[in-house]
Amino acid sequence: ADRFRFKPYLLFIVLWLIAVYAPWCHWIWGGGFLAEWGVYDFAGGIVVHVTAGFSALASLVIVGKRTDTQDLPHNVPYVALGTALLWFGWFGFNGGSALATGPTAVAAAVNSEIAGSVALFLWLIIDWI
Repeated sequence: ADRFRFKPYLLFIVLWLIAVYAPWCHWIWGGGFLAEWGVYDFAGGIVVHVTAGFSALASLVIVGKRTDTQDLPHNVPYVALGTALLWFGWFGFNGGSALATGPTAVAAAVNSEIAGSVALFLWLIIDWI
């Protein structure tokens, strides 16, 4: 926040959409080589989250470290509400992506819970260190 001007940000979004997101969409969802290899993108995790994560890392390398390092707490009730909504949505979206009840839906729901729990645990450890 407050480290990008709006016009370069819009340019970054357009270039990212064309150079990163569209090829990955084709490779996985459009019958590209990753789809032919048997890659199954459950609920858009590869296309959306992996490309966004690596793009965030790339943009941080370009932008650099923050100059203001104030670590003030945010609105805790809103953080808790957003976390609960995201957690609830994960189960419906990931478990529902199987389009039926069964082992695939259960595996997606369990993996969603484990992934969120591990992410929280690691975040706590990193923040504690």
